[in-house]
Amino acid sequence: MRNRNVLSSPRLLELKKRRKKAIFNKFFVCLFCFLVILITLIYFSRLDRFNINEIQIIGNKVLENETLKTEVLKQITGKYLWFFPKTNFLIYPQHKIETELKDKFKRIKDVFINDKNIKTLEISLVEREALYTWCGEVIPVLNSNSNQKCYFVDSDGYIFEEAPYFSGGVYFKFYGQTKLDGENPSGFYFLQNKFKEIVKLKNIIKEIGLAPVAFWLDNKGDANFALSSEPTMGGTIIFKLESDFEQIAENLDAALTTEPLKSEFKNKYASLLYIDLRFGNKVYYKFQ
Repeated sequence: MRNRNVLSSPRLLELKKRRKKAIFNKFFVCLFCFLVILITLIYFSRLDRFNINEIQIIGNKVLENETLKTEVLKQITGKYLWFFPKTNFLIYPQHKIETELKDKFKRIKDVFINDKNIKTLEISLVEREALYTWCGEVIPVLNSNSNQKCYFVDSDGYIFEEAPYFSGGVYFKFYGQTKLDGENPSGFYFLQNKFKEIVKLKNIIKEIGLAPVAFWLDNKGDANFALSSEPTMGGTIIFKLESDFEQIAENLDAALTTEPLKSEFKNKYASLLYIDLRFGNKVYYKFQ
């Protein structure tokens, strides 16, 4: 009984009230300070001197300035948490701008953003160079004049943009499967792990004196170079994709400089059907 009387004594009850009051006071003080800081941050975040009001695009050669600016404006329009403008130079969505530009414009290889000038956002682009074209999974009849839908390809084998129709062999063409998602192959690589080796072999074959104009994989997985014998296509060079490409080039060069192929190739090039390099140092060929 005595303990109960002590716990419920007027003095202890008063101490409890004071303690609760102190806690409430601290809470309201903290809340007030938080609101003051928040309002101050909101105020300063909206000051014109701290907000981006100009966008500069540099480095683009094909993509249009206004199209790019429109996409950047989409990313910096609006506010965070209903209060803080996305144009503020301290909190603008830099990573999202870079990601969205690359996702929407496959021609863009790299994006660099310079925000040293608080009110100006300078965006520097590196565009992919169109060096080749990818024209589908299956090669058509080589001497046909059918209008193919082709896409530009860069030095890494990255497919990035639909190409306009070109007459003749303006660009070297690649054919074969990609990790295609839907009908548009943009954003995918063609034989990424082998692409540069294939291009290197193509260039060596050209140095030997041949004119490769297209590459494709057949349904057996064998690799093929189509040769040009103007004004129509010529024969093909057949090899295995997993072979040593330097050895392939050496075997081809040796065969073309050795009789009887040397003379036959010179006199009957337009009727060449194929040169087969799939069997080690043995080279097989056939003319019509």
